[in-house]
This record gives sequence, C-alpha cells and structure tokens, in this order.
Amino acid sequence: MQLTVNTQAHALDDQRVPPDMPLLWVLRDELGLTGTKYGCGVAACGACTVQVDGQAVRSCVTPVGAVQGKAVKTIEGLAGTGLHPLQQAWVTHQVPQCGYCQSGMLMAAEALLRQKPQPTDADIDAAITNLCRCGTYPRVRAAIHAAAAALAPAVKPGAKALVKTALADQDRSAA
Repeated sequence: MQLTVNTQAHALDDQRVPPDMPLLWVLRDELGLTGTKYGCGVAACGACTVQVDGQAVRSCVTPVGAVQGKAVKTIEGLAGTGLHPLQQAWVTHQVPQCGYCQSGMLMAAEALLRQKPQPTDADIDAAITNLCRCGTYPRVRAAIHAAAAALAPAVKPGAKALVKTALADQDRSAA
C-alpha cells in the first residue's frame, strides 16, 4: 500500500498494515509521526485530527485504506522553514495549556482557513469541534482570527483567492 504523508510517499508493508488499520496508528507506529495524538478513539475529541486532501478528519476512525491515493497532512507538515501563521498565533495568544489537543486543533483550524479565509466566530465554533480540557476556546478563536489576518491582511469581500494562494505557498515551502 502507498501512502503520501506531508508530501512524502511511503510504501507500507501489507503484512504489518492492513487496510482497516486506523490512520492514527499508521502515522504514529509505522511512520514515527507522533505529533498526532490519541485521545478518545471514537472521533469525539479531535486530538487525532489530520488533513486528508485538505479536509480535517479524525484519524482514529479513518482506515488507512480509505486514504490511499490521497494527500495526508499532519502537524509535522504544517510549517515550512518557520512557524506557520497559525502556530505563531497560537504562541502569541498563549493558546496551549497542557498542549495535548493542540496539534489536532491546529490542523482543524488550517482546514477551516482554507475553506473560509476570514471566518466569523460562528464559523470557528462550527468548524473547531475539538475538545480542550483546559478550556482555551476563547484563545483558540482569537488565534484563528489573528492567523487569518496574517495570511491576508487586506482581504476584502471576493478576495478569498489571496488566502488560498498564501496557504498554497505555505504548503510549497514546507515541501
């Protein structure tokens, strides 16, 4: 089985990795990408959120066979040579407390900004369904707004392409 993670192709041993194995375990145990966390195992908490073809998905319930031929991005693939604007906003707004859920939140937030470059509070609340035991939701919201502004400081109605271009440029610099 072939799997593309963070723009790198990986050949997986079919004897060790059956198609129904959760993507989370492939990422952590087979590929050594431990930034994606196990939280609940039932797709409720979001600690395991990664992106598949740009969409936020819960990797604990996603079979690896379902993502073959698709682009998977983990927290390790978010930043290029420096911090991604979301990561910088997370630091600036002091979002993390314990930090366990943060990689999943960042991946969900980046997927949101791809879809809605200038999200409203309601957009953020609807898209970021990840659970944070520390309760940093107001800081998460503030950080997402700050990252949106950093990615497209002069976005006007109809200028969503600017943010999508900025996100695509960030992806290319990470490759």
